[in-house]
Amino acid sequence: MSWIPDLEAWLVTSHAMCTEVMLDADTFTVDDPRFSTQQVIGPSMLSLDGADHRRHRDPFSTPFRGAAIAELRNEILDKSRRLIAEVAAEGGGDLRSRVAAPLAVGVMAGVLDLDEVPVSDVLGWYEDIVDAVHVVTAGGTVPESGLDAYESLKTAVAANLSSSRLLGPVDDGGSLDVDEIVSNVAVLLFGGIVTSESSTAIAFHYLLADPQAQDALRADGSLARAFVEETFRIEPSAAAVDRYATRDVRLAGAEIAKGDLVRVSLSAANRDPAVFPDPDRLDWARDNLGRSLTFARGPHACLGIHLARMETTAAVEALLGEPGPLNSSGLDPIGGLVFRVPATVEVTWPGSTPSRN
Repeated sequence: MSWIPDLEAWLVTSHAMCTEVMLDADTFTVDDPRFSTQQVIGPSMLSLDGADHRRHRDPFSTPFRGAAIAELRNEILDKSRRLIAEVAAEGGGDLRSRVAAPLAVGVMAGVLDLDEVPVSDVLGWYEDIVDAVHVVTAGGTVPESGLDAYESLKTAVAANLSSSRLLGPVDDGGSLDVDEIVSNVAVLLFGGIVTSESSTAIAFHYLLADPQAQDALRADGSLARAFVEETFRIEPSAAAVDRYATRDVRLAGAEIAKGDLVRVSLSAANRDPAVFPDPDRLDWARDNLGRSLTFARGPHACLGIHLARMETTAAVEALLGEPGPLNSSGLDPIGGLVFRVPATVEVTWPGSTPSRN
């Protein structure tokens, strides 16, 4: 536990302490007026706790369970192969903008039954809502572009409620009104795009950086899942989550006051040497990858965990399906304070000169 004056927050870094904070939603809550996302999209499963949180989250839980998501595997793998084949046909290119981003947008549009909406529109709404959250986080007011994007999303969702595979049952359940459904759809859209794009780009980054990993995964395709899980551990796409103290509490010798911001560093927890020996080394043979906190813990554990794993694993499998070795002339570093991602992931195939779009 450390007090960080520039953040005006407590920073939690050990695996055990991060887990304790996330599991104790009564003491460390997300339900606080300072939560910037709520100011843009309204109350949702992301910004509520207790009974209200369960009312918002539970109707969405069944469609995101492992068995339901498993039915999407072939579709996601085919989409990944098509996107990568286009890059390979040109001799190479940026795997983040050409594969990871459109894959994340396309998958979420499909899951939320927004297939009839142009991908560019969905991406535009997403970007405007994200930008609005950043503006509010920096102390500004919600910009008109964010409000307009949210209204456009609401119109598209409302028009599709009765026929939607995912949202129809949520609407029929009657526990949420249209505004509440749309708020949660915005959360799912945001989470499903920003974290999946980043996670896939990060996995590509580590794969291109290690020819031996390429050889090992091509020799044994069953290793792809463990490789992806280890990239999730060593570089979570969302590096931290925020909580607010609901009461005065003593934690790890620190006196935390009611209302204090407590930032949980998932990145630090995932590199805690007490849990993961030699934590800065990518090692997909670790026997405790399930202890990674990338997808958080407690009531706000990631709803899309199964979809995220499937999506990035399918993308890695599709990339390895192209003739190798895969080359990179120099990888951009992975950066970002909260959301981590390399700016580009450039790849070329042997003997090829990539064309620039």
